[in-house]
Amino acid sequence: MARQLVSTKIYWGRCKDTCRVKVRIKNKSYKRLFDVSLKVKLRVNGRYVGSCTDHVGRISPRGTRWAACTVYSGKLERMWDRWLDGEIRWDTRVNTVVHYEWYS
Repeated sequence: MARQLVSTKIYWGRCKDTCRVKVRIKNKSYKRLFDVSLKVKLRVNGRYVGSCTDHVGRISPRGTRWAACTVYSGKLERMWDRWLDGEIRWDTRVNTVVHYEWYS
Protein backbone atom coordinates (compact mmCIF):
# COMPACT_ATOMS: atom_id res chain seq x y z
CA MET A 1 0.00 0.00 0.00
CA ALA A 2 1.36 3.41 -0.94
CA ARG A 3 2.12 6.15 1.57
CA GLN A 4 -0.81 8.49 2.12
CA LEU A 5 -0.54 12.18 1.35
CA VAL A 6 -2.65 13.35 4.30
CA SER A 7 -2.69 12.99 8.07
CA THR A 8 -5.71 13.59 10.29
CA LYS A 9 -6.36 14.51 13.91
CA ILE A 10 -9.82 14.13 15.43
CA TYR A 11 -11.35 16.58 17.91
CA TRP A 12 -14.65 16.00 19.70
CA GLY A 13 -17.32 18.58 20.17
CA ARG A 14 -20.56 17.99 22.03
CA CYS A 15 -21.51 14.30 21.93
CA LYS A 16 -24.87 13.49 23.43
CA ASP A 17 -27.98 12.87 21.32
CA THR A 18 -25.98 14.45 18.46
CA CYS A 19 -22.20 14.33 18.06
CA ARG A 20 -20.03 17.09 16.60
CA VAL A 21 -16.74 15.87 15.12
CA LYS A 22 -13.97 18.20 13.94
CA VAL A 23 -11.04 16.87 11.92
CA ARG A 24 -7.79 18.64 11.08
CA ILE A 25 -6.52 17.46 7.68
CA LYS A 26 -2.84 18.07 6.91
CA ASN A 27 -1.37 17.74 3.44
CA LYS A 28 2.03 16.07 3.93
CA SER A 29 3.04 16.31 0.27
CA TYR A 30 4.35 19.05 -1.98
CA LYS A 31 1.37 18.58 -4.33
CA ARG A 32 -1.91 20.49 -4.29
CA LEU A 33 -4.83 18.24 -3.36
CA PHE A 34 -8.18 18.76 -5.08
CA ASP A 35 -11.74 17.78 -4.24
CA VAL A 36 -10.96 16.74 -0.66
CA SER A 37 -13.88 15.32 1.31
CA LEU A 38 -14.35 13.71 4.69
CA LYS A 39 -16.60 10.85 5.80
CA VAL A 40 -17.11 10.09 9.49
CA LYS A 41 -18.62 6.88 10.91
CA LEU A 42 -19.58 6.97 14.58
CA ARG A 43 -19.85 3.96 16.87
CA VAL A 44 -21.11 3.84 20.44
CA ASN A 45 -20.13 0.75 22.43
CA GLY A 46 -19.04 -0.90 19.18
CA ARG A 47 -22.40 -0.34 17.44
CA TYR A 48 -22.72 1.81 14.35
CA VAL A 49 -25.03 4.72 15.09
CA GLY A 50 -24.57 7.13 12.19
CA SER A 51 -22.32 8.94 9.74
CA CYS A 52 -21.82 12.34 8.18
CA THR A 53 -19.81 13.90 5.37
CA ASP A 54 -18.15 17.24 4.68
CA HIS A 55 -16.64 18.69 1.52
CA VAL A 56 -13.33 20.46 2.20
CA GLY A 57 -12.20 21.59 -1.26
CA ARG A 58 -8.52 22.23 -2.03
CA ILE A 59 -5.54 21.87 0.28
CA SER A 60 -2.34 23.62 -0.73
CA PRO A 61 1.05 21.87 -0.49
CA ARG A 62 2.04 21.30 3.15
CA GLY A 63 -1.18 23.08 4.14
CA THR A 64 -3.90 22.37 6.68
CA ARG A 65 -7.69 22.56 6.43
CA TRP A 66 -10.42 21.87 8.96
CA ALA A 67 -13.54 19.80 8.35
CA ALA A 68 -16.46 19.34 10.70
CA CYS A 69 -19.79 17.57 10.64
CA THR A 70 -22.56 16.56 13.00
CA VAL A 71 -23.82 13.01 13.35
CA TYR A 72 -27.48 12.77 14.25
CA SER A 73 -29.75 9.79 13.92
CA GLY A 74 -32.59 8.07 15.70
CA LYS A 75 -30.29 5.26 16.72
CA LEU A 76 -27.86 7.69 18.37
CA GLU A 77 -30.74 9.39 20.19
CA ARG A 78 -32.08 6.05 21.47
CA MET A 79 -28.59 5.07 22.69
CA TRP A 80 -28.31 8.42 24.52
CA ASP A 81 -31.70 7.87 26.18
CA ARG A 82 -30.57 4.41 27.32
CA TRP A 83 -27.39 5.94 28.78
CA LEU A 84 -29.44 8.54 30.65
CA ASP A 85 -31.53 5.68 32.11
CA GLY A 86 -28.32 3.95 33.28
CA GLU A 87 -28.74 0.90 31.05
CA ILE A 88 -25.52 1.20 29.01
CA ARG A 89 -22.08 2.80 29.11
CA TRP A 90 -21.10 5.60 26.67
CA ASP A 91 -17.94 4.64 24.78
CA THR A 92 -17.68 6.58 21.50
CA ARG A 93 -15.32 5.69 18.66
CA VAL A 94 -15.05 7.30 15.26
CA ASN A 95 -13.59 6.20 11.92
CA THR A 96 -12.64 8.83 9.35
CA VAL A 97 -11.97 8.48 5.63
CA VAL A 98 -10.49 11.34 3.60
CA HIS A 99 -10.90 11.23 -0.19
CA TYR A 100 -8.79 13.44 -2.44
CA GLU A 101 -7.46 13.82 -5.97
CA TRP A 102 -4.05 15.00 -7.06
CA TYR A 103 -2.21 15.41 -10.32
CA SER A 104 1.51 14.80 -10.86
